[in-house]
Amino acid sequence: MADTMQFDLVSPERKLASLQVDQVQIPGMEGDLTALPNHAPFLTTLRPGIVSAKSGSEVTEYVVTGGFAEITPAGVSVLAEEAVLRGDLSTEMVDRLAGEADTALAAAAEETRMAASQRVRDVAELRKSI
Repeated sequence: MADTMQFDLVSPERKLASLQVDQVQIPGMEGDLTALPNHAPFLTTLRPGIVSAKSGSEVTEYVVTGGFAEITPAGVSVLAEEAVLRGDLSTEMVDRLAGEADTALAAAAEETRMAASQRVRDVAELRKSI
């Protein structure tokens, strides 16, 4: 069994990470999950939250606003709608995301209202990370 795996995180603006890591924690749409080396193949959508990549005792955290994560036995690839290092998360960014989530909730059809409400709650959780 391999001790590490490849972790790549990209957004439309740039590549944020390409690292060998021990594990990656992901805010999946159906709940948080942790990927380890030799993980079974899995694909998930992301909700707004924190992606944590651990290598030894070092943990690097990134804020993502959504996107997709592909997990394979060899590694994790995260394709984020928008992503920044957690330390770079600003009040302005969270305010913008909260405004967008509120607008989407107000315009949501009945069948998408629950998902829109969850996004509002997820962004509120990000606010606590500032």
